[in-house]
Amino acid sequence: MNCDKKPSEERRWMQYYPEMMLRMIQKPDCTVWEYLERHCPGMDVAAIHYYGEDITWKTVFEESEKCAKSLKAMGFGEGDQIPVFFRLVPNFIYLLLAAEKIGASLLCRDNTLLENVEAVSKADAKAIFAHDFLSKKEMKAYCENAGVKKIILLDPMYYGDPKTLPDYIKASLDEYYPRVTAAGDCIMNWDKFLSLGEYYVGKVEVEKDLSRPLFRAYTSGSTGPSKQVIHCANSILGTICQMNFYGGADDFRPTWMVTCLPPALVAVVVSMVLLPLSSNKLLIMDPFVDPEDVDLEMMRYRPNGWPMIPMFIEMIMRNGRVPDDYDMSHLLAAGAGCEAVNNNQLDRVQSFLEKHNCKARFTVGYGSSEGGSNLTFQMAPKAIHNGNVGVPMPLNDMGVFKPGTQEELGYNEMGEICTSGPGNMLGYDRRSATAKTLQTHADGKIWLHTGDIGYVDEDGVFYVLNRGAAHRFGGKGVKKMDEIKGISCEVKNCKYHDGSDCCTAGHIQVGTQNAKTSTDTACETFQCCDGCSCK
Repeated sequence: MNCDKKPSEERRWMQYYPEMMLRMIQKPDCTVWEYLERHCPGMDVAAIHYYGEDITWKTVFEESEKCAKSLKAMGFGEGDQIPVFFRLVPNFIYLLLAAEKIGASLLCRDNTLLENVEAVSKADAKAIFAHDFLSKKEMKAYCENAGVKKIILLDPMYYGDPKTLPDYIKASLDEYYPRVTAAGDCIMNWDKFLSLGEYYVGKVEVEKDLSRPLFRAYTSGSTGPSKQVIHCANSILGTICQMNFYGGADDFRPTWMVTCLPPALVAVVVSMVLLPLSSNKLLIMDPFVDPEDVDLEMMRYRPNGWPMIPMFIEMIMRNGRVPDDYDMSHLLAAGAGCEAVNNNQLDRVQSFLEKHNCKARFTVGYGSSEGGSNLTFQMAPKAIHNGNVGVPMPLNDMGVFKPGTQEELGYNEMGEICTSGPGNMLGYDRRSATAKTLQTHADGKIWLHTGDIGYVDEDGVFYVLNRGAAHRFGGKGVKKMDEIKGISCEVKNCKYHDGSDCCTAGHIQVGTQNAKTSTDTACETFQCCDGCSCK
């Protein structure tokens, strides 16, 4: 190996990818609609299961076509933004495909009412989509403060059979409804919306442009002010094409369940919805289960794939409702995204899964809204501890750079993780923010500066030690790896200030006086946060 080359040039992580897999991965040159058509297993095959009802691929495309005509009849067109405040229901997919057909983009936000109204106002949208549990107060805010003229309301059980709902989901759904719901001349139901397109005779489909904005979602705001992230067909499919082999099976068609996660998140739309739809899995939409009842839904549906966040797996273990003899071998893959998972959690979860006959190794994922969702795979035969997030996906370049610069660092040197790949966003809705995050380097590639702090080891495996902008580390830069490893937390049974398990790698305070890093079992985590009692 050439010692003068940097990690992003050597790409040592490619040693873990089988040649057969690499031959399968090709960047598509088509729309999302076309990609789904190409991977459709048959028009009469069920694409989505939604509360007791199966929705065929034929219905998906037909309803999307109807939505496209109705959107045009309402006045939406190329370049427009369409605000959608749905939970993860089938109608969301129809609107996304319809928006692509007419050259528009869906705008999704799941923040406070004030922030949601702000997003609609900036979009200059005169119509929005929401569920029929929209309150009168919310309706008034959108109409008076954002200039909205029409609100299309959808009954969450427009698809699905209410008679099949377990009592706990009925109760959860009832809680969404306020005392006074939205009503008035500005309100239109879903059927009325679809009827608008029945007699539309104008042109519907615009000229194909794979770099045209298609999906706009806002970051959570956990690492600074919430920003609008913009993706197109190219960036969405640039991620999906690298993942659509995941969780597959030769002898049967796997199921893929998504529970109570909103489509206002890039990861949900790209990796949890479009991915299974394009890889011959039956997508089970379960948006109205309370997070505390996800264990019941796991046992009811017995899915082969289930995108989890740490809270979900903790609920399964702590609720105590999963019988000791319950067989979890139905899970072909198991892992958590969204938040960091500490060493203690990883060991407890893996022990729980093995006790219940789950054959999958529990792993952690790494990605970002800006990077198109997922950025790495757990392909290397290494322990999933101490912030190990795996190796870059095969079409991605990744490297660690000196924060605030375009200077790439070497192996085992702490710095800012950056990535260049087909899944990178078009940008934010503000040019200044985009210019700071998407930078053209000397190699001519556009690199996404994530703000996340970590390092890459000599085998090409990446370790993420903190999520967030580099300026949050006091402007003092970061410590070298040997300095970090030399700091040890000596307090046994380290706890959060609220008594829960020790904090995760995501809370590291690199470069600050309070940074304490553990590499032993005393703390059972790689990093303690400010609230930790060992400080």
